[in-house]
Amino acid sequence: MEKHILGLVLPTDPRWVNIAEKNIREILIDHAYCEQKAASACISLIMLYPENDKLVEILSPVVSEEWSHFQQVLEKLRARGWSLGPQRKDEYVEEIMKLVKKGGSRKQQLIEKLLFNALIEARSCERFRLLWKGIKDPDLSQFYYELMVSEAGHYKNFLHLAKESQDPDLVEKRWREILILEGEVMKQLAVREDRLH
Repeated sequence: MEKHILGLVLPTDPRWVNIAEKNIREILIDHAYCEQKAASACISLIMLYPENDKLVEILSPVVSEEWSHFQQVLEKLRARGWSLGPQRKDEYVEEIMKLVKKGGSRKQQLIEKLLFNALIEARSCERFRLLWKGIKDPDLSQFYYELMVSEAGHYKNFLHLAKESQDPDLVEKRWREILILEGEVMKQLAVREDRLH
C-alpha cells in the first residue's frame, strides 16, 4: 500500500513505528476503539441512506469485518494480559471532521461522509503497513499485515461508492482537496506514542 496508491500527501514519519512499538499496549487500546468507531460509522451510513441499495450491499459486510477486527484486537490485548481501558480523545479524527463540508444536498452530504471514511481508512492502512514492516513481534506483524489488506479494501469501497453517487470527476477533485488538507493537518499534529492516528 504505497503512498501513491493511497493518495496520502504526507506520509507518516517511519520513526513512528519505533515509538509505537514501545507503547504497544496503548496503541492496541486506541486501535480497538478505532475499529469500534469504524463499525459504527458504517452502521450510521446504512441508517442514514437505507434506500441506497449499493451502499447497503457494500457496507453491510464491512460492519461485520470492522467488529471482527475489534474483537481480534481485544484478543491481542488479553493474550498479553492487558484489558481494554478507557477511550481516548482522537485529535486526528476531530481535526479531519473539520474538513467535512456542512450543508448542501443530501447527496453532497453523502459524498462528504464517504470521503471522510475513505480518508480514515487510508491513514489507518498506512499505519498498519508501518507496523507490519517495522514491529518486531511476529504475531502482531502478521496481524497488521492482514488488517492492512482489509483496510485497503474498505478504503476502495468508500471511494467507489462516492464515485458511483456523483460525477466521478467532481468526486476526484474533492478527494484531492481533502488529501491536501489532511496533509496540512498531519503537519500540525504532534506525533502521539499512544495513538494509532
